[in-house]
Amino acid sequence: MQITNDISYIGVNDRKIDLFEGQYIVPNGMAYNSYLISDEKIAVMDTVDRNFTDEWLGNLEKALGGRKPDYLIVQHMEPDHSSNIVSFMNAFPDAQIVSSSKAFTMMKNFFGNEFEDRRIVVGDGDTLSLGKHTLTFISAPMVHWPEVIMTYDAEDKVLFSADAFGKFGTLDTDEDWACEARRYYFGIVGKYGAQVQKVLEKLSSLDIQTICPLHGPVLNENLEYYTGLYDTWSSYGTESEGIVISYTSVYGNTKKAVDILAEKLKANGCPKVVVNDLARCDMAEAVEDAFRYGKLVLATTTYNSDIFPFMREFVQHLAERGIKNKTIAMIENGSWAPQATKVMKRMLEGCKDLSYTENNVKIISALNEESSAQLDALANELCIEY
Repeated sequence: MQITNDISYIGVNDRKIDLFEGQYIVPNGMAYNSYLISDEKIAVMDTVDRNFTDEWLGNLEKALGGRKPDYLIVQHMEPDHSSNIVSFMNAFPDAQIVSSSKAFTMMKNFFGNEFEDRRIVVGDGDTLSLGKHTLTFISAPMVHWPEVIMTYDAEDKVLFSADAFGKFGTLDTDEDWACEARRYYFGIVGKYGAQVQKVLEKLSSLDIQTICPLHGPVLNENLEYYTGLYDTWSSYGTESEGIVISYTSVYGNTKKAVDILAEKLKANGCPKVVVNDLARCDMAEAVEDAFRYGKLVLATTTYNSDIFPFMREFVQHLAERGIKNKTIAMIENGSWAPQATKVMKRMLEGCKDLSYTENNVKIISALNEESSAQLDALANELCIEY
C-alpha cells in the first residue's frame, strides 16, 4: 500500500490471534503496522510481531526494490512491534537503529544486545535527514510505555504515532473506527490521560495531514475527528450523553432492580441507557462504556464481606485508569450486613472529580416497597437534566 510517493506500508495482518496482550478479545484480529520511507537514505519504521518475520521481511524486500535500508527507527519496544529487530539487523548489517535511550536499555533486556556500535540515540526535538525528508522525533513517555517516541515527516506532513490512534482489528476489517479504537484506548492507554494530553499539545503545532499508527488504518481524512476523540478520552470528558448500568446478580434480584431502573430512565427521557452484565459481557467493552458516558450506576451484591468478583474486577479497572468527571450511583444487595456501596466507594477513593448521587438503593434480598421507592428517587435524580 502506497501512502505517499515516498512512504509505503509494509505491515501485516494477524487473523489467528484470539487475545491481544493475553486479555483483550479481538474477533477481527490485529494489524501490526510497519512503514518504509524511501529517499536518498531509507528508513524503516518499526518491525512486527515475531510470528510474521518471513512475511514482513518479504514485504520489506519487495518495497526496497533492490536497495538497502539505512535506518530502522524503533518507536516502541512492545514485542508486537520490536520482535524482529534482531532479524532486521542480521539481514541488513550496514543499517543503524534510531531510538530513545530507554528503548536501547529495553533491547538489552529483550535481546541481550544494545547495538552500541550501530545505534543513534534521539530525544525530543532531534532530527534525522533522509534527503528531502527530515524526520523530527517527539518524545511520548507513557503513551503507553516510557521509551516511546513518535516521528514527524515534515516533507509529507505525516505523523508516525506509535500506538496512539491505534485500534483492534485487521486492516481489511470493515468496522467503525471509534468503537474498537475506544476499547483499545481505555484498555491499554487509558491510565495515561495526562501524558496523552502533553503529547497532543506538542502535536498541535504541527501540520499533520496523515497519521500512521502501529495498529489500525492509516488516517488521512477528517483528522480533527480522531484528535478530538483522543482529547476527550485523555481528558476524561463525556463523549456521549447517557447512563451506563454495570451490574452483577447472583439469583436475579439485583438484575430485576437494574431492569426496572433502566426502564424508568428511558421513560424519564434519558437519551441513552446501556446495561452491562459484568459476568457475561466483554469486560473491556464495559470499561469503555464507563468512560464514554457521563453517568454510571454500579449495582452488585455483598459477597464474602466484599463485593461480587466481577464487580470487583470492573471497579479495579476503573480505579487503575483514574476514572474522573463522572456521576456515580450505587445499588447494593445483601441478605445480611449489606456493604457493597461502602466497599465500592473505598475502592474509588483515589479517583478525582467524582460526584455521587444523593439517592442510592439498598436491597435486602429482594425489592420491597422501600427499595422500590429508592429506585424511583434514583431514576428521577439521574434524569433531572434531560
